[in-house]
Amino acid sequence: MKVLVINCGSSSLKFQLIDVETEEVIVKGICDRIAIEGSRFVFSALNKETIDSKIVLKNHADAMKIILETLTDEKNGVIKSLDEITAVGHRVVHGGERFASSVIINDDVIKAIEECSDLAPLHNKANLTGIQACKKMMPETPMVAVFDTAFHQTMPEEAYLYGIPYDYYEKYKVRKYGFHGTSHAYVAQRAAVLMDKDQKELKLIVCHLGNGASVTAVKYGKSIDTSMGLTPLEGLIMGTRSGDIDPSVLGYIGNKENKGLEELMKMLNHDSGLLGLSGGESSDFRDIVSAYEKNDERAVRALKAFAYRTAKYIGSYTAAMNGVDGICFTAGIGENSGLVRDMICNYLTYLGLKLDPDKNEKRGKEQIITTQDSNVKVMVIPTNEELMIARETYKELKNGK
Repeated sequence: MKVLVINCGSSSLKFQLIDVETEEVIVKGICDRIAIEGSRFVFSALNKETIDSKIVLKNHADAMKIILETLTDEKNGVIKSLDEITAVGHRVVHGGERFASSVIINDDVIKAIEECSDLAPLHNKANLTGIQACKKMMPETPMVAVFDTAFHQTMPEEAYLYGIPYDYYEKYKVRKYGFHGTSHAYVAQRAAVLMDKDQKELKLIVCHLGNGASVTAVKYGKSIDTSMGLTPLEGLIMGTRSGDIDPSVLGYIGNKENKGLEELMKMLNHDSGLLGLSGGESSDFRDIVSAYEKNDERAVRALKAFAYRTAKYIGSYTAAMNGVDGICFTAGIGENSGLVRDMICNYLTYLGLKLDPDKNEKRGKEQIITTQDSNVKVMVIPTNEELMIARETYKELKNGK
């Protein structure tokens, strides 16, 4: 059974074709810079030469067209017909309270995703674009929506409610939702395997550290708290997002600079975080680390703040779970930066945590990076959201029969 996984962003479309019975990735690739000058198509199939070409992609429908045509291409393709694709699994960022699990997509589901779009306007609209493009090209193929927010629907009320008038929750469902749920769920499952324990016995903290970053407390297999909130803006300092901030800052800067709310929100989402703290130098973590190693004052400031904020969340979630058995690092920064892992873990020695310096220096390898006598296990676990989406899609199809 082959599942096509679609992860649609505002200007990109990542895809994988996965055999869910063997969990083998048959094809993976990306359509990048959609509707932007310099569009690029990458298609990497097993036992075939990788295609990496510049191509005009006016919209996501163009992207889906080139993907599906290449999949069935006589020379470069891996299937003879689109009928060989059993289902399509779509990543959808925001499902609100409506969706606590993945669902087979129908008109009602599409309408519900649209209704959640004001909570994640950039993401959900892009996800819907991918769904509509697929439906147009593959109208008879079942499709499943896998929500970033679903894993966090197990949070208790005391974790997800904000300290604002309760009417706003009742009327508009203003609350913490959390994101990166597919990644957090996958990493927590892998952590249990690495520790050779049942997930239901473990208290884990998963740190998904990339351009977007979040930390989740996973107690006995369920998310009980997470750093992102109503939107992905809350929580850690990120590539361009501010993370946690005193709301009064908006009013103060607005008055001083004569800026409106829309302009201020743009600042918090696109001009802040590592980019803002580094003086506008870069939001790319690799650039920040390179400058840090040269003792650039702005990069040092940005990196220290990032590590400090992450360590604070780990500490707070250790308290929320009354202990922790394992801490997991994943995503681009978490998987590849021994420097950041070391900076964060230096705050956590009170837990009896002892990093193994040699193991910590390795990049992107799934392993435990603490010493044998460490009280808490620290793990690097490369995330695999696409595989989780394929598994969820397969599960929903079986449940739907």
